[in-house]
Amino acid sequence: MSTAKMRAHEIGVDAPLVRRLVAERFPHWAELPVRRLESSGTENAMFRLGPELVVRLPRHPGAVADIAHERRWLPRLGPLLPVSAPEPVGFGEPGEHFPWPWSVYRWLEGGNPVAGAVERPEALARDLGRFVTALRRAGTQDAPRGYRGGPLADQDAETRSALAELTGRIDTEAATALWERALKAPAHTGPPLWAHGDLSPGNVLVSGDRLAAVIDFGCAGVGDPAVDLIVAWNLLPASARATFRETVGADDAEWTRGRGWALSIALVQLPYYWHTNPALAKNAHHTITEILREG
Repeated sequence: MSTAKMRAHEIGVDAPLVRRLVAERFPHWAELPVRRLESSGTENAMFRLGPELVVRLPRHPGAVADIAHERRWLPRLGPLLPVSAPEPVGFGEPGEHFPWPWSVYRWLEGGNPVAGAVERPEALARDLGRFVTALRRAGTQDAPRGYRGGPLADQDAETRSALAELTGRIDTEAATALWERALKAPAHTGPPLWAHGDLSPGNVLVSGDRLAAVIDFGCAGVGDPAVDLIVAWNLLPASARATFRETVGADDAEWTRGRGWALSIALVQLPYYWHTNPALAKNAHHTITEILREG
């Protein structure tokens, strides 16, 4: 669990504060027990509220907009998906004890899978592929641009800066060559489509190695949907990637862009979270290793 501060202007949140907020805003839930949840998440703090609810609070100013974003779009997207998605049931307003809006959701059963330890990866690969394709079919009228919905080239400066920081820690020469190959892939020329934008193990819930739910839609929006292919490298083993790719229907260009997204995200995360979020740094290193091994 990451409780260390990872960004400037991040504020601490603990169970007593959440109890106070819930009691003030939702007195009918005031007697429910509150327990902080273990999470490698970087944007929000999460607390179990009784047996059926979870409270989610921004940890820093940059995460605040996600509250309104999910409030608007989850009711529209959730019913279209083949697995559960967060269901907002209450919203807290900024006040004396907490400066930003916060949310209460229905509790979703399941646990986060561990990259490299998925017992039935083929089944999970198909489930993830079906989730991605179902999300892509959602209507895009008035839809927001995804957090990672633009061209891969937009990530070039940040990716190369991360590569410089990682000199001596990874094979930066091989990683740079793979990154440059991704930049040369043909761009997305179709209409912008919905993508989750952060399909990583921490946002995936499984039950018996089958996909049960996908959480955290703060990055969701429309654009190049190749970004959702990142799960092929940050979670699935090499043996299941072809199944995932076939289910999604990704052509060579999209697959190359998706791998580029996975590489870029992992390269940026690794030095940034090296000391403050070991779980996320470990997954970033795993992703880079998988991509370099694939060559």
